[in-house]
Amino acid sequence: MNGVIGIDTSNYTTSIAFFDGIGGENCSKLLPVKQGELGLRQSDAVFAHIKSLPELSGRLFSHIQPTTITAVGVSTRPRAVEGSYMPCFLVGYSHAKLLADMLSVPLVEVSHQQGHVAASLWSAGHMELLLHPHLAWHLSGGTTELLLVEPEGENVACTKIGGTSDISAGQLIDRTGQMLKLPFPSGKHLDALSREAAKKDFFKVKCADMTFSLSGVQNKVQQYHAQNGAPAETAAYALRCVACAVFQATQQALTRYPGLPVVFSGGVASNSMLRQVLAPLNPIFAQPQYSTDNAMGVAVLTYRATEV
Repeated sequence: MNGVIGIDTSNYTTSIAFFDGIGGENCSKLLPVKQGELGLRQSDAVFAHIKSLPELSGRLFSHIQPTTITAVGVSTRPRAVEGSYMPCFLVGYSHAKLLADMLSVPLVEVSHQQGHVAASLWSAGHMELLLHPHLAWHLSGGTTELLLVEPEGENVACTKIGGTSDISAGQLIDRTGQMLKLPFPSGKHLDALSREAAKKDFFKVKCADMTFSLSGVQNKVQQYHAQNGAPAETAAYALRCVACAVFQATQQALTRYPGLPVVFSGGVASNSMLRQVLAPLNPIFAQPQYSTDNAMGVAVLTYRATEV
């Protein structure tokens, strides 16, 4: 069956995917981060992508015939806005351009954020929302944005309407993980640890006009850990603070944009506590493996751009 290739080289994950209009396959690999460090320098991320992408491509093409590929898509920048740029996306673009030229097929460029939204909708079984306005959260290691998503040709336009005014939810989670000596990225480790907690403590973050600050929460988490000491309780406290802030902003957004569905994408969106706290608002969550950075959304948008 014919299909398309999608490539995404974010600051934390190398990924390449195949999509045939219905289903697909995503091959990905986390970039290596030294114990105790909070992320990678761009130069190290670029080097890691250069090493990983040929391996992942080989894995995918070991059972997919090149003659079935009708287009190649790639994320070329974090967001589809003026000035959005990260060197790590150049690795994906170079690989995608080479593949497209070699196969004599179209090359489709999208943003990392647009790919996240598409991956969430596909994995949640709500592809129809690509044709309708909806709200979407992009919650990741570097981004905590509430978006108004609207159709734009075969792609989507994402307009930021809220979110954090300083550090991202992912940064707070990773800094909490570092304090608790957990591996990086810390999201899934903090999530698992929080399930052992018995208390329901949290600090209520102020939220106005769908916007909130998380920088002060970091100090609250450190204070709570110093007073309480139990890693599980600290993990639950940090995650509950984030979840409740997102809940407030979502409530405010639904007041301003009544009736619009709310979709969650990004690595933080795979968190079980966030899903539990947001449940009363009937949100749409991606499958956990498609919440984190992946190339499937890029492939979905590429298929729509060339096959629809």
